[in-house]
Amino acid sequence: MHHQTEHIVNRTRKYRRLHQLVSVSLVAFMFIIGLTGLLLGWKKQAGLSPATQIGSNLDATSWISIDSLHGIAVRYAKDTLQLDPNVERIDIRPDKGIAKVVFVHHYTEVQLDCATGQVRSVAKRFNDLVEHIHDGTILDRLLGIEKEQLKISYTTITSLGLMLLAFTGFLMWLNPKRIRKLKSGNPS
Repeated sequence: MHHQTEHIVNRTRKYRRLHQLVSVSLVAFMFIIGLTGLLLGWKKQAGLSPATQIGSNLDATSWISIDSLHGIAVRYAKDTLQLDPNVERIDIRPDKGIAKVVFVHHYTEVQLDCATGQVRSVAKRFNDLVEHIHDGTILDRLLGIEKEQLKISYTTITSLGLMLLAFTGFLMWLNPKRIRKLKSGNPS
C-alpha cells in the first residue's frame, strides 16, 4: 500500500509541475480567450453588434439584385467612406428586408435596403474584431499572412493547453482523494 501511495504522490507532483508550466506559459493567451469569449457571449447586450435596420419592403420578389446591392456597397465604401471596397460577405435578413455588407479589410458594416438599395446604416462591427482576437485571425491579418498559419497555431496551442490544464487539474483534485482512501484501508 505504501508503494502504491508513493507512486500516486510522485505522479501528482509531475502533474502539478506540468500544470504550472503550461499555465504560466499560456496565461496571457488563456486570459485573452476567456475575455473575448465572454464579450462574444454578451455581444448584443454589450452593443458590439450593430442593430439590424428594417427595409422598406419585406417582399423578396420586389428586391433589387445581389449584384446591384454589391455595387452600391462597393461605391459607398470607396466614395463616401473612403475605405477599401473589397466585400467579404453580404448577409441577407429576409425578415427585415436588409442586406448587411461586411468588408474584408476593415470592420465596417453597411446595411442596405433590399428593395431600394438605400443605405440604412453604417457602423463598426466590433464583434468581428473581438472574434478575430479570440480565434487569432487578427495576427494573420496584421502580419499579412494568407493561409491562417498563426490562427491555426494559436488555436491549437491554446486549445491543447486548456485540455491539458483540465486533465492535470482534475488529477490533482482526484489523487489526494485516492491516497486518503488507500491510507484508510479502503482501496475502492
